[in-house]
Amino acid sequence: MKKISKAVMGAILGALLLGSCKKDPLNNLTNDESRIYITNYDSTAKFSSYNTFSVNDSVDVIQDNQFAGRERGNFDSTVITAVSQQMQQRGYQLVSKESSPNLAINISRVINTSTGIFDYSNYWDYYGGYWDPFYWGYPGYGYYAPYAIGIYTIQTGGLEIDLLDLQNAKANNNKLTVIWTGLARGEQVFNSANANAEVMALFSQSPYLKK
Repeated sequence: MKKISKAVMGAILGALLLGSCKKDPLNNLTNDESRIYITNYDSTAKFSSYNTFSVNDSVDVIQDNQFAGRERGNFDSTVITAVSQQMQQRGYQLVSKESSPNLAINISRVINTSTGIFDYSNYWDYYGGYWDPFYWGYPGYGYYAPYAIGIYTIQTGGLEIDLLDLQNAKANNNKLTVIWTGLARGEQVFNSANANAEVMALFSQSPYLKK
């Protein structure tokens, strides 16, 4: 059996200690770094063939796969302006919807709610150490809950931008085809201060989207 020298053993232990002290990088992400940007497009679309576009003057609110109305708050206005600027920087001309634009842009705030079951079995044992039974006059007593299962609700949201082909709608049996979609998800995705950065991130990873 090979022996390991004291120097080598010390180096190994040091490496292990250093490794165990490293923080999980996922726990130290900023809100900006935590957001996810997804884009998809129709590979058959010729983006350079379009000249004009129009943007919906309000943002659709989609709640749990149901249309919940349209809004134009501070965040919505900022996104609409940012999208218009990005399109114009790529050579497209902004026109009103009455001017028969080649492209239409819909912007949506998508909100989904999910529920699940939470097991309290270990929860009470763990948090019991933080509660003071002496306060209630029962020294030495622990905590007990007669129920073990609970229901939780989580709500997540995303900013969605859809680019629709109006130019070829008649040729496609009067069907509007989505030729590009951008989706931003993550922390504070509906914060007005983040709107410009989110739109820029989506367009930046879509270099083909230009006149």
